[in-house]
Amino acid sequence: MRTDGSSPSGGVRRREAAAYLGLALIGVHIADDNFVQPQPGTAAVDHLVSGLVPLAALALVAISYRRVGHGARAILTIAVGAFGVVIGAGEAVYYSIAVGPSGDDYTGLLAVAGGALLVGVGVTTLWQTRRRHSSIWRRYLRRAIIVVISVGAAYFVFLPFGLSYVFTHSARAVVPEAKLDAAYENVKFSTRDGLTLKGWYVPSRNGAAVIAAPGRAGSQRPARMLVHHGYGVLLFDRRGEGKSDGDPNEFGWSGATDLDAAVTYLEHRRDVRGGRIGGIGLSVGAETLLQAAAQSHGLKAVVSDGAGSRSVREDASLAGWRNRAEVPTSMVVSAGVALFSNRLPPPQLNALVARIAPRPVLFIYGEHDQPNVRGLTPKYYRNAGDPKELWRVPGAGHTGGIDARPREYERRVTRFFDRALLGAR
Repeated sequence: MRTDGSSPSGGVRRREAAAYLGLALIGVHIADDNFVQPQPGTAAVDHLVSGLVPLAALALVAISYRRVGHGARAILTIAVGAFGVVIGAGEAVYYSIAVGPSGDDYTGLLAVAGGALLVGVGVTTLWQTRRRHSSIWRRYLRRAIIVVISVGAAYFVFLPFGLSYVFTHSARAVVPEAKLDAAYENVKFSTRDGLTLKGWYVPSRNGAAVIAAPGRAGSQRPARMLVHHGYGVLLFDRRGEGKSDGDPNEFGWSGATDLDAAVTYLEHRRDVRGGRIGGIGLSVGAETLLQAAAQSHGLKAVVSDGAGSRSVREDASLAGWRNRAEVPTSMVVSAGVALFSNRLPPPQLNALVARIAPRPVLFIYGEHDQPNVRGLTPKYYRNAGDPKELWRVPGAGHTGGIDARPREYERRVTRFFDRALLGAR
């Protein structure tokens, strides 16, 4: 109802109808994504939290819409609209462009339309309900405050929340071309939570094998390098990516479970002798390999290239006012990822790496790496037990050591695995 006590005008009724329609379109996609058409290998029951909580929040916004003032309405509709646009565009638009629309992509496109409609309602509400009878400075001050709050809520809360939805619902849609410079087998194996993961395996010629993580795209170059030195190499699509079952997670919160399954697969290969299994991980692959090695003994050696933060648990340990200023946003993203992935963040890596010893770890990061990697990789090295090595690659960016110093990278990594897995001196 209008705050001046009069009955709603036609324009107000149309805005209300548009707002409810926008909320409904976003809600339809969330319900479809979580309960009607969940990811292969998962069921609706696996998404109770990620589905019911946002639906309840949308219902609360709908119930509150008529009960709050025009300024609060504008803030709500703009912020929730931004959320709808992000979750629809980050998933449905991406997959539609990459491989064509299918499944819940159609309701995802509706969510984009619903989000845009809500943003339009919010902007229109700000314009058409402006006060004309108060002084000029009061009117402009009120508008400025509402705009700042709306933009702030959208940018610092709803946008990070929307991105966390994308991080847990969107992943590489296609399997890249295999460029391994060797014959490979198409393989599949199962995780302990019932998912099927698919990938490639180049058989070992020296009795040892290395898992290259994450995925089948960025890890192909170090894989080729190891293949040339006789190592068996396993690359596989992470859960929810490419041909593998499950829900994706950009930060790899379930990655250790997938790596345990990969280790078990290699342990049953006849070409891999005596459990000679190592891992080389880039970025999030490095982080998940460190966790997997700390929590089980299947990995006998780990190369961690570009390990940084996976959640606010690592971000909060970074020193410096700039890093601390980013902690609130990291908290929102971590909370969103926890909500939409139906799981809590993994343990902090600083507390895990000491458990890897006496198995060796080679830590690598670039001179011009991401700030969180430059701050955290040396910490991981200090907390790890012996034997361990640390290489700060001059001139390299994030996971760019193999590009900046290709010969030295190959020499250091292969020598590390030769010593750890083959007993070379």
